[in-house]
Formats: sequence, C-alpha cells, structure tokens
Amino acid sequence: MSQSEEITSQTYPFTQRMLRFFASLVSYALHPIFIPLYVVYYLLWIHPHAFAGFSESGKSQTFVIVVLNLVIFPLVTVLLLKSLGFVSSILLRERKDRIIPYIACGIFFFWGYTVFKEQTRFPLEWVSFVLGIFIAVSGALIANIYFKISMHGMAMGGWLCFMFLLMKESSVLMAAPLCIVLLLTGLSTSSRLILNAHKPFEMYAGLIWGMVAQIAAYCFVM
Repeated sequence: MSQSEEITSQTYPFTQRMLRFFASLVSYALHPIFIPLYVVYYLLWIHPHAFAGFSESGKSQTFVIVVLNLVIFPLVTVLLLKSLGFVSSILLRERKDRIIPYIACGIFFFWGYTVFKEQTRFPLEWVSFVLGIFIAVSGALIANIYFKISMHGMAMGGWLCFMFLLMKESSVLMAAPLCIVLLLTGLSTSSRLILNAHKPFEMYAGLIWGMVAQIAAYCFVM
C-alpha cells in the first residue's frame, strides 16, 4: 500500500465518524419533541403580531405551558415506559416501541390543542399548529402498522408547511425565517439518512404526512 493510500484509508473512517457525530447532534437538536418549542418561541418573541396582545409575563407563562404539556409530559412518559420495560429504548428505534408513545403523546397533544382552543386569547395560528401535531401523530400510529414512518420527517415537514401557511396569513416579511426552516429541514432529514435511521421512503412519507397534517389542521381551524 502506498503512503497516499494509507493516509486515505485512515482519513476516511475519521471523516465518517465526524459526519455521523454531526448528524447525531443535528438529530438531537431537531428532535420532534423540541419542534413545538422552536415554533412557539418564534411566535412569542420574534413574530411581531402572533402574540401581540400578550405581556412579557403572559408570553413566559405560555412558553411554560407548552414546555410542560408538549415536551415534559411526553418525555416523562417515554422514560416511564422504558423503566417498566414496555419499550426497549428511549430512542424508539423499533416500530413496536412506538405504539404506546404514539398513543400517549397523542393524548397530550390533543389536550394541549383543547386547552389552547378554549382560551380564545391564543392566536388561531398556534391552535392550528398544535392540532396539526395531533393529526400527524394519529396518522403515524396507523402508518406504524405497516412501516416506520420518520418522526423527524413529520416534525420538519409540519414545521416547514406551518411557516408557509403563516406567511400566507401574515403581512410580515418571512423570507429569512422560511429559508432557515428549509435549511434545518434539509439538515435533519439528511442526518437521519446518514445515521441509517430510516429508508428514503420512510423519510419522504414523514415529510409529506407532516405537511398534510398541518394543511388539514389549518383548514379546520382557520
């Protein structure tokens, strides 16, 4: 083996490890459970009109409600399921591991949608987004019977579609936020494929279903 070939053989595994490490970081940072936080943060403190009538304390209270109902409760549920042996891993790699978490999270998301819908002070755009999450999870539970639809794909597809729908409803210039979400969608889906977490079909199905769920919620609420 020549010196150049030896250097290449040593560099390639290192490059692969770094690529997978970066893909893992992206997968954790853009985990589906965190997407509602990013969306509500944008609506609360960046978008100028969505929560315009809220005080700073009201915005903080809303953020805490979202954290508890849409993040903490689902996370605790998965951890409890793991400790009781109902799922083999908190990463939910297997289809059978996703059945109970889908049902439990669907309940939390529907409860969140009901709470926000009944409180008329919350903007309809946010109510629509939460309903879209519930629809996406419900559809994923059915799809899980046949194949492992990508949760990352659903989350990012729903987020991207929501930004398009929000741009349609708002007079605010949203080119920059939309481009950022589009870039994050590409990073998230590419990372899942690099990690061999999904087949391309499962990823595309997740993206499309996430978008369809948000459109359906938008038509129902708005």
